[in-house]
Amino acid sequence: MVQARKQNHKKPRKTEFMEPILYKYYIFCEGECTEPLYFTGFQEAIMTDPIYKNMVQIKVEGVGAETLRVIYAAENYVKEHQLSMGDIWCVYDKDSFPSQNFNAVSERVENLNKDKTNNVTYHVAWSNQCIEYWFILHFDFYDSDNDRKYYREYLHKKFKELGWTQYKKNNKELFNILTEHGDPKLAIKRANQRLESCNGMTDTNSVPATKVNFLVSELAKYLPEKIRARYI
Repeated sequence: MVQARKQNHKKPRKTEFMEPILYKYYIFCEGECTEPLYFTGFQEAIMTDPIYKNMVQIKVEGVGAETLRVIYAAENYVKEHQLSMGDIWCVYDKDSFPSQNFNAVSERVENLNKDKTNNVTYHVAWSNQCIEYWFILHFDFYDSDNDRKYYREYLHKKFKELGWTQYKKNNKELFNILTEHGDPKLAIKRANQRLESCNGMTDTNSVPATKVNFLVSELAKYLPEKIRARYI
């Protein structure tokens, strides 16, 4: 009697269901340290969220160049990688750069967004005078047109109160410190209030002011629930 062959009943392979990447953000920062570290904090936090970690893609790049070169770097990236969708954010400071260059970035973005051949949209997230002004708004409302050195002195004092020796631009915990010890929701409100006061002014004349709050509000939508509650 020929023994019947045993049928090979293999369990079907599990196919993991991957959510499609629906939201793509490309953040180009003037600085190579402070801004990239800060926004990488958002990226890392979002990656821990079970809902959005596979649906949101964030790329942060420190350009290491001033104002107009940031938007040019963003444009080149879009062309080289043939991007057909995504939100392009340019993060830069006024500092002591020429007014015409600072104003020109917003003008350039407006012109780029007139191109309807793809789903790429450009945005500005400038700070006047510097991004440290945005950080201060997590602790206080400030509307005096003082030199940016004041912002860093303020942050040195504040960070020391929080247990750090001083404010450092290369602090990898920057996102966590501002989220846990500052008030991001109030910072957004304060930034909006300042922008309303600068209504009708050029970017250069809007000082102190920032539009980083727009980018932060956008990314905050995808943060884990407990962290998101600090922002929205």
